[in-house]
Amino acid sequence: MYFHKPTTSKKPETYPMRINKYLAHKGMTTRTGADKLISAGKVTINDKPAVLGDKVLETDIVVVKEKNLYKDLVYLAYNKPVGVVSTNPVRGEKSIMDSTSLPKTVFPIGRLDKDSHGLILLTNDGRVTDRLLNPNNDHEKEYLVEVNRKFTPAFIKHMEQGVDIGGYTTIPTQMTRVDDTTFKIILKEGKNRQIRRMTEKLGYTVIDLCRIRVQNITLSKIGIGSWKEIDTESKKIFLQSIGL
Repeated sequence: MYFHKPTTSKKPETYPMRINKYLAHKGMTTRTGADKLISAGKVTINDKPAVLGDKVLETDIVVVKEKNLYKDLVYLAYNKPVGVVSTNPVRGEKSIMDSTSLPKTVFPIGRLDKDSHGLILLTNDGRVTDRLLNPNNDHEKEYLVEVNRKFTPAFIKHMEQGVDIGGYTTIPTQMTRVDDTTFKIILKEGKNRQIRRMTEKLGYTVIDLCRIRVQNITLSKIGIGSWKEIDTESKKIFLQSIGL
């Protein structure tokens, strides 16, 4: 059974939403699959049976009575190459979906800019997007970063304490020195091109940026441009870590 509690999202413009679109958006099934669940009487909205075409508000309580609701969900770890965009390609760019063959229709969780590479999670479980990208949650993403010249202890101190990147100061973070020009950094937020903007503000330029971990999922042994299915135990730990 899936039980959805009311929320207070800052995006009311997406609601009211058709119930089949809503269930698909939450990653529970396709719109066609949602219509079948509704027709079978397995969906309620505020304790009333849903009917095809119903619309829901974000404050509505939606319940789906289906034991095998999540049996077809897929979770993949993908090693994005430099030059590939996460979504919405323009002017001849290639997106992740254009660049690799995938077993099912999935979508990337979050993004890496075109000049960066490394770990992207791919799934058809919309719940993961809601949990992992919520700025109120402390979910870790780790990066291996090379800059254009030797950095100083002061650089590490400023990066860890927070950097003003233009009207916003990044939250405190953790850094580990790898060598004179390379470090690892753990972020719990995801502002656009955040690491590049942080280093540039302190007088450095990123030469290479690779995401190597998201929560407990790592990039280990995944070839560039390749993907692997996340194993059962890792998937269990990951979903528990984001409250699913």
